[in-house]
Amino acid sequence: MLHCGRMESQNGGIQPYGHSARQRMRDPCGAGTEQNGGAQLSGSATCTGLNRDTGHGSAEAMEGLPAVALTAVLKPSEALPPESLPVRGYDFDHGLDHHALLRSFLTTGFQATSFGQAVREIHRMIDAKLEPLGEVAEEENHADLNPCQRPPTGCTIFLGYTSNLISSGIRETIRYLVQHNMVDVLVTTAGGVEEDLIKCLAPTYIGDFSLRGKELRQSGINRIGNLLVPNDNYCKFEDWLMPILDQMVAEQDTESIKWTPSKMIARLGKEINNPESVYYWAQKNNIPVLSPALTDGSLGDMIFFHSYKKPGLVLDIVEDLRLINTQAMFAKKTGMIILGGGLVKHHIANANLMRNGADFSVYVNTAQEFDGSDSGARPDEAVSWGKIRTDAKPVKVYADASLVFPLLVAETFVPRASTFTSDKQHD
Repeated sequence: MLHCGRMESQNGGIQPYGHSARQRMRDPCGAGTEQNGGAQLSGSATCTGLNRDTGHGSAEAMEGLPAVALTAVLKPSEALPPESLPVRGYDFDHGLDHHALLRSFLTTGFQATSFGQAVREIHRMIDAKLEPLGEVAEEENHADLNPCQRPPTGCTIFLGYTSNLISSGIRETIRYLVQHNMVDVLVTTAGGVEEDLIKCLAPTYIGDFSLRGKELRQSGINRIGNLLVPNDNYCKFEDWLMPILDQMVAEQDTESIKWTPSKMIARLGKEINNPESVYYWAQKNNIPVLSPALTDGSLGDMIFFHSYKKPGLVLDIVEDLRLINTQAMFAKKTGMIILGGGLVKHHIANANLMRNGADFSVYVNTAQEFDGSDSGARPDEAVSWGKIRTDAKPVKVYADASLVFPLLVAETFVPRASTFTSDKQHD
């Protein structure tokens, strides 16, 4: 058994290491080499923690020990980068301070540290967004090429989220960001649009993951994880939506309006006229909402049914493609906050390819990369495609966004709310 400068003998007594001229060797963690039992000792640093109590030299301390094991176990360390942080968690002896608790995540390790790094990355986005633009040269003014007229900022922030997050209480967090003009472009799926509007008509309920599908189907209840949506909610949605679709077709025919998914979402946000809605605030603050698969959900079902009654509605996705790409191309800087994967993740990232990559990026999802999916791809894969810039410091947090995103917003956008201004953010 090893001790500091001592060795435990076979009879249990503690004896100093012996001293043999024939076997004497250099410190295995110091400079120089010497053969011992076929193993070569080498090193350039001095091990610490040995022999300090007894004062014996390294040769005495190491005599008789297997050199191959010593060099493996006592391998010297190289210096860590100077910016390396010691691991330290929150000390509850200092009382409960929720902000201090969240700040301590940076030095806690694992996904807590990724959370802390995401907080820093979002603060960098906000810093860039609030930088003064100064005078824009005439040749740099691309307003005529950008179909969405929002005041330019130092950083255009793209927020993407999957439909389940709107079904959940994350809807209220997203609504807060949109209401206060904190983000510039939204990308979601059909469910991410319709679930917001349906909640204005009837509530979604907390259920359980283990509820049986057969029994729920017989009861007319739809399950989204541990959330429950009565089928009556979709009936109410149909009753509300059909007259709007009638009017859209009429305006298309009589006023030559070219509808796009983003224009349709803005129209629905205006028609719902409810400040609890994400899309009410999006249209009010002129924040475009891109949903290239808008027909893949209940909205698509309703459009399908409506086409038998009053056919002819056309949604132009090419115009929306131009919209999102120009938002990225002509931005001074861009930031991506993407909750979940699939279409919303890639649609935002691909738009940023048009400018050789986003400057700031935060992913929050639980997907893994071993199957080659875009959902699971780490930010570094996007760097290889030119969707994130090579000098960026992107962060992926492997976590459920329903846990993490409200905390991220609480540590970033909320403390700086007064720096975001809009004459349209109050109803």
